[in-house]
Amino acid sequence: MASRPPVHQARKRFGQNFLRDPRIISRIVHAIWPRPGERLVEIGPGQGALTEPLLDAAGGHLEVIELDRDLIPGLRVQFFDKPGFVIHEGDALKVDFRALKGEGAALRMVGNLPYNISTPLIVHLLEAGDAVADMHFMLQKEVVDRLAAVPGGPDWGRLSVMAQYHCRVDALFTVPPEAFVPRPKVESAIIRFTPHQTLPYPARDEGLLFTLVREAFGQRRKTLRNNLKGRIGAATLESLDIDPGRRPQTLGIEEFVRIANHLAAAGQGEAS
Repeated sequence: MASRPPVHQARKRFGQNFLRDPRIISRIVHAIWPRPGERLVEIGPGQGALTEPLLDAAGGHLEVIELDRDLIPGLRVQFFDKPGFVIHEGDALKVDFRALKGEGAALRMVGNLPYNISTPLIVHLLEAGDAVADMHFMLQKEVVDRLAAVPGGPDWGRLSVMAQYHCRVDALFTVPPEAFVPRPKVESAIIRFTPHQTLPYPARDEGLLFTLVREAFGQRRKTLRNNLKGRIGAATLESLDIDPGRRPQTLGIEEFVRIANHLAAAGQGEAS
């Protein structure tokens, strides 16, 4: 049994809210289903509430990334008897996850992410490509709703397209504020990202695709004709079987890729 860490005051600048509810912890571990021999990496272990059951389920092998230096001594004490427990000190946003993977197995990423870094960190991990096997994160429920949204819904947007272009995205379950200390002002939720082995709708130029998506969603109430003028004309959209009078939130990933691939073929790629 691991030792208990010393009491640590949550730091607002790190967005710290420590998970305490054992039922929620058990449910998260069950959803992740870690197995011995996998490369499991927890971002922001905090005081180790999720770390301990993950270590046990993963056969005593777990890597963690922790930015708060004041938490690291407590983690070392708590898991001193676990030789397979490895701490990487630093900011997860600056970690080269391809280098961390090295020649080993793809990384299974886990974490209760601070709200202030959740979106840029997910984008950073998506850019790591096949270095990541899957991701299970606790995020603000509002962000989970956007990531797992469907075309035509109010939450469908740029973040939805970017995440679902790369991954299958599943919203698993919500976590109430009372599961944390200190108690946050918002609901949280658990989300799973499973990168596609083969992209369903590959873009010729992914940079161009995401630039196009950003421009399309620049003003959600306006039509594609207005938001993409200067990029592509109404007649060309019609030739691609896309009504220029539609609003961007009605388009699915395949349609955005269809437009981007046409532009790339016409020499309008990001590098051109």
